[in-house]
Amino acid sequence: MAKPVLCIDSLSCCEGCGLQILNCETELLPIFAACDVGRFREGSDGDVDHYTIAFVEGSIVTAHDIEKIQELRAKTDILVALGACATIGGVNVLKNFQDPDDVGKYVYGDKRAWFPHVPARPLKAEVKVDLEIQGCPINPLEFLEATRCLLMGKPFKAPNYPVCVPCKLADNVCLWHKGIPCLGVVTRAGCEPYMCPSAGHKCIGCRGLVDKPNTNAAKDVMAEFGLTVEDVLREFRLFQGIYKEVSQES
Repeated sequence: MAKPVLCIDSLSCCEGCGLQILNCETELLPIFAACDVGRFREGSDGDVDHYTIAFVEGSIVTAHDIEKIQELRAKTDILVALGACATIGGVNVLKNFQDPDDVGKYVYGDKRAWFPHVPARPLKAEVKVDLEIQGCPINPLEFLEATRCLLMGKPFKAPNYPVCVPCKLADNVCLWHKGIPCLGVVTRAGCEPYMCPSAGHKCIGCRGLVDKPNTNAAKDVMAEFGLTVEDVLREFRLFQGIYKEVSQES
């Protein structure tokens, strides 16, 4: 029986999620032993004509990205959006709030005409995505578990509860009580044991919103600490809250 063929590729991004895969080190060996790696930008050379599973990081920023993800989708059985850029647009969406000509000139200089760019958006804006693994970068433990499930034909479900749940279980002091606006109250969990609040850093929402965020609880927290809606939206702008806005404009 032929082995499943894996692809790990990228669009516009820093490729940090690919590096996180390599950081799994020896835990990757059983997976790679059970598969053939058809393409892995960060780890091997070569390519093949068809993939069983393709993990794709990065967001759609240029016309070339659209062509590439459509080509990948056409030759892949299971397409996995890998990381914040691929699932919710990532930090690339910051350019959507700026003049596109200014952005193109700043990034590409006199070569900007070679890169016809579009509003930044996640993979699902252009193609069907079968599974999403959130985070910036991804949690390597979650990647390993998701990959094992896919190879065994078992369902994988990311947590659908907020970061506040594991954060409280870890006995962390709530950062809101330290005057730090933390987005963990509505952000999807799954980053443990690497939660930012455990290191004293606020949650910046890189894993996207839970499916049904408790907006009333979020409003209560905002009111308790004297924040306005504009204050919180400013925090969300880095990773969340703009995909619908972009899709309506484009």
